[in-house]
Amino acid sequence: MPAITVLQINGKTFPINAEPDRTLLSVLREDLQLTGTKYGCGEGECGACTVLLDGAPVRACVTTLAKAAGARITTIEGLEQDGRLHPLQEAFLAAGAMQCAYCTSGMIVSGAALLQKNPAPSDDEIIRAMNGNICRCGAYQRILNAIKQGAKTLAAK
Repeated sequence: MPAITVLQINGKTFPINAEPDRTLLSVLREDLQLTGTKYGCGEGECGACTVLLDGAPVRACVTTLAKAAGARITTIEGLEQDGRLHPLQEAFLAAGAMQCAYCTSGMIVSGAALLQKNPAPSDDEIIRAMNGNICRCGAYQRILNAIKQGAKTLAAK
């Protein structure tokens, strides 16, 4: 039996009539057409579906509506502000930190969570924080460079 759940996504409130054990990813993509969050492995292992739940990165493919209800959810679409890309989104573009770009939204969301928590991470801290976000194209060095550039841009603001 579906239950009404209210979700706070990207600063907006959405009533959702869905089963509480349904995945957050399916609701984002299928019900709300927020398709920036990608389906990758379906097991929480690849990071393509990463969103922020109260500022912490989680895998939306294994996060249920019951767990997400009442939390502030931020998707890749929610990182831009007033029509301007987040500095990390701009850095990914400038660094060419994507090839097929399937992993990119999860990488950017995970990177944004890191920079919120640690505005000046070392290379090792970036690598540890991004562990579990898989890029099938192997653009890891460019991703590292983009996160470092995003950190510099955010620090200059």
